[in-house]
Amino acid sequence: MELAYVAVGVVAVFVALVAVVRRVRGSSADARESKRAHEAAQNRDPPVNIGETYELGVIELTDHHSGSEVAVGKVEGFVVFTEGIPDAIGEGDVIRARVLSFNTGRTSADATFVET
Repeated sequence: MELAYVAVGVVAVFVALVAVVRRVRGSSADARESKRAHEAAQNRDPPVNIGETYELGVIELTDHHSGSEVAVGKVEGFVVFTEGIPDAIGEGDVIRARVLSFNTGRTSADATFVET
Protein backbone atom coordinates (compact mmCIF):
# COMPACT_ATOMS: atom_id res chain seq x y z
CA MET A 1 0.00 0.00 0.00
CA GLU A 2 2.84 2.44 0.84
CA LEU A 3 4.40 1.77 -2.55
CA ALA A 4 1.16 2.91 -4.23
CA TYR A 5 1.25 6.22 -2.30
CA VAL A 6 4.87 6.76 -3.32
CA ALA A 7 4.02 6.05 -6.97
CA VAL A 8 1.09 8.49 -6.87
CA GLY A 9 3.36 11.10 -5.27
CA VAL A 10 6.05 10.66 -7.93
CA VAL A 11 3.47 10.99 -10.72
CA ALA A 12 2.02 14.13 -9.11
CA VAL A 13 5.47 15.73 -8.85
CA PHE A 14 6.20 14.81 -12.47
CA VAL A 15 2.93 16.34 -13.68
CA ALA A 16 3.61 19.51 -11.67
CA LEU A 17 7.11 19.82 -13.16
CA VAL A 18 5.78 19.39 -16.69
CA ALA A 19 3.21 22.14 -16.05
CA VAL A 20 5.89 24.52 -14.73
CA VAL A 21 8.20 23.84 -17.68
CA ARG A 22 5.39 24.46 -20.16
CA ARG A 23 4.45 27.73 -18.44
CA VAL A 24 8.07 28.97 -18.41
CA ARG A 25 8.69 27.98 -22.02
CA GLY A 26 5.44 29.61 -23.10
CA SER A 27 6.32 32.94 -21.54
CA SER A 28 9.83 32.75 -23.01
CA ALA A 29 8.34 32.11 -26.43
CA ASP A 30 6.03 35.11 -25.94
CA ALA A 31 8.99 37.27 -24.95
CA ARG A 32 10.98 36.13 -28.00
CA GLU A 33 8.04 36.84 -30.31
CA SER A 34 7.57 40.30 -28.79
CA LYS A 35 11.27 41.09 -29.24
CA ARG A 36 11.19 39.81 -32.83
CA ALA A 37 8.16 41.99 -33.63
CA HIS A 38 9.81 45.04 -32.04
CA GLU A 39 13.01 44.53 -34.04
CA ALA A 40 11.01 44.08 -37.25
CA ALA A 41 9.15 47.32 -36.53
CA GLN A 42 12.45 49.16 -36.16
CA ASN A 43 13.54 47.96 -39.59
CA ARG A 44 10.49 49.07 -41.57
CA ASP A 45 9.08 52.40 -42.62
CA PRO A 46 6.02 53.44 -40.60
CA PRO A 47 2.73 52.81 -42.47
CA VAL A 48 1.52 56.28 -41.44
CA ASN A 49 2.56 59.82 -42.36
CA ILE A 50 2.70 62.90 -40.15
CA GLY A 51 -0.32 65.13 -40.77
CA GLU A 52 -2.44 62.35 -42.27
CA THR A 53 -5.65 61.04 -40.67
CA TYR A 54 -6.21 57.31 -40.10
CA GLU A 55 -9.02 55.11 -38.83
CA LEU A 56 -8.09 52.74 -36.05
CA GLY A 57 -9.68 50.52 -33.45
CA VAL A 58 -9.04 51.31 -29.80
CA ILE A 59 -7.19 48.37 -28.25
CA GLU A 60 -6.87 49.91 -24.80
CA LEU A 61 -6.91 53.17 -22.86
CA THR A 62 -3.77 53.98 -20.90
CA ASP A 63 -1.94 56.79 -19.16
CA HIS A 64 0.57 58.43 -21.48
CA HIS A 65 3.90 59.92 -20.39
CA SER A 66 2.20 63.30 -20.84
CA GLY A 67 -0.06 62.45 -17.88
CA SER A 68 -3.27 62.28 -19.88
CA GLU A 69 -5.29 59.23 -20.88
CA VAL A 70 -4.72 58.14 -24.47
CA ALA A 71 -6.30 55.58 -26.76
CA VAL A 72 -3.92 52.92 -28.05
CA GLY A 73 -4.64 51.58 -31.52
CA LYS A 74 -2.82 50.15 -34.50
CA VAL A 75 -2.55 50.90 -38.19
CA GLU A 76 -1.17 47.86 -40.04
CA GLY A 77 0.33 46.66 -36.75
CA PHE A 78 1.93 50.06 -36.06
CA VAL A 79 1.06 51.46 -32.61
CA VAL A 80 -0.61 54.89 -32.51
CA PHE A 81 -1.19 56.72 -29.19
CA THR A 82 -4.14 59.10 -29.60
CA GLU A 83 -4.66 62.01 -27.20
CA GLY A 84 -7.66 64.29 -26.77
CA ILE A 85 -10.16 61.44 -26.75
CA PRO A 86 -13.70 62.10 -25.48
CA ASP A 87 -14.74 60.42 -22.21
CA ALA A 88 -17.24 58.24 -24.09
CA ILE A 89 -14.48 56.45 -26.07
CA GLY A 90 -13.66 52.93 -24.90
CA GLU A 91 -11.96 49.72 -25.96
CA GLY A 92 -13.35 48.39 -29.22
CA ASP A 93 -14.46 51.79 -30.53
CA VAL A 94 -13.27 52.94 -33.95
CA ILE A 95 -11.83 56.46 -34.14
CA ARG A 96 -10.12 58.71 -36.63
CA ALA A 97 -6.85 60.28 -35.54
CA ARG A 98 -4.32 62.67 -37.10
CA VAL A 99 -0.67 61.65 -36.70
CA LEU A 100 1.39 64.39 -35.04
CA SER A 101 4.82 62.84 -34.56
CA PHE A 102 6.84 59.65 -34.37
CA ASN A 103 8.37 58.36 -31.18
CA THR A 104 12.03 57.40 -30.79
CA GLY A 105 13.00 54.77 -33.33
CA ARG A 106 9.84 55.48 -35.35
CA THR A 107 8.23 52.33 -33.89
CA SER A 108 5.09 54.18 -32.77
CA ALA A 109 3.40 57.54 -33.25
CA ASP A 110 1.47 60.17 -31.30
CA ALA A 111 -1.81 61.43 -32.74
CA THR A 112 -4.74 63.63 -31.85
CA PHE A 113 -8.39 62.59 -31.92
CA VAL A 114 -10.40 63.81 -34.93
CA GLU A 115 -13.76 61.98 -34.78
CA THR A 116 -15.52 58.67 -34.24
